[in-house]
Amino acid sequence: MSGATAMRDLYAAIAALPEGVTGEIIDGQLHTQPRPAGRHILAGSNLGAELLPAYGKGRGGPGGWWILIEPEVHFVRNAEVLVPDLAGWRRERMPELPEDQRFEVVPDWVCEILSPATASRDREVKMPVYARYGVRYAWIVDPRERTLEAYDRRDDALELVAAYQEADEVCAAPFEAAVFRVGALWE
Repeated sequence: MSGATAMRDLYAAIAALPEGVTGEIIDGQLHTQPRPAGRHILAGSNLGAELLPAYGKGRGGPGGWWILIEPEVHFVRNAEVLVPDLAGWRRERMPELPEDQRFEVVPDWVCEILSPATASRDREVKMPVYARYGVRYAWIVDPRERTLEAYDRRDDALELVAAYQEADEVCAAPFEAAVFRVGALWE
């Protein structure tokens, strides 16, 4: 079986997954995980609520961003497919949303929300892929530890530039105008 055929088969496997299961293709391997638990969903929803007014809508901030929950990002169409918990694109780089589920423009920012089942994959497997394909900023939110880590791409790697605890106020690139307390993500 050729490499292209194997990738088509992997993408077909994603499409055939049962409802409630998310699939990703990372370095030629199919990875699946169940839908996230309540604490995970709450953190993602609250983070989106903190960022959207200033960056998605331009209220109290610069606007000009798409900030989306669980987009299917195709770094290589149907072959290198990741689903970050949240991702953002500057609208100048991606003026229109895709017609289907495939986002083929590299995000400017991604956020992974850790769960016990995905924490090591998010940190050890997905972060290097994001760096390899040129994602500039990444955040990792940990609902269990109640932390947020901000990363910036430097020398082809995503490097930790700030770590915030529950009582800290986040002011991190690329969303410096949306200052919020980390603990607000769990409320």
